[in-house]
Amino acid sequence: MSDKVIRTDLDWQQLLGPEQYRVTRRKGTEPPFSGKHHKLGKRGIYKCVCCGNSLFSSETKFDSGTGWPSFWSPVSYESVTEKEDTSHGMTRTEVTCRRCDAHLGHVFDDGPPPSGLRYCMNSVALDFVERD
Repeated sequence: MSDKVIRTDLDWQQLLGPEQYRVTRRKGTEPPFSGKHHKLGKRGIYKCVCCGNSLFSSETKFDSGTGWPSFWSPVSYESVTEKEDTSHGMTRTEVTCRRCDAHLGHVFDDGPPPSGLRYCMNSVALDFVERD
């Protein structure tokens, strides 16, 4: 992972599209089954749309049936940060990019082996780089 990326709110608004900004900088969520990466079946790496940090591999992607791209593990536990989220009257674990603090989604403990985790991410927070 590279150095921490720090930008002003205005910089983020100018750099990102409106939906990218709403989700990544304002902790929004895209509607289920609407994201471009939900059904993507290609091999490659999913990177942070804000800073390019490598986050998830297609090798750990699975169909959770939730409507969001889901992974059983990040590429490295050093690439993401997890913290308690008590918004919307529930307790969840928020996942953010460790490099730029972008909101990516949430992680739940109902995923498949080997981790038993489900990293449920917003497509709009991710860029995909295909690998041969």
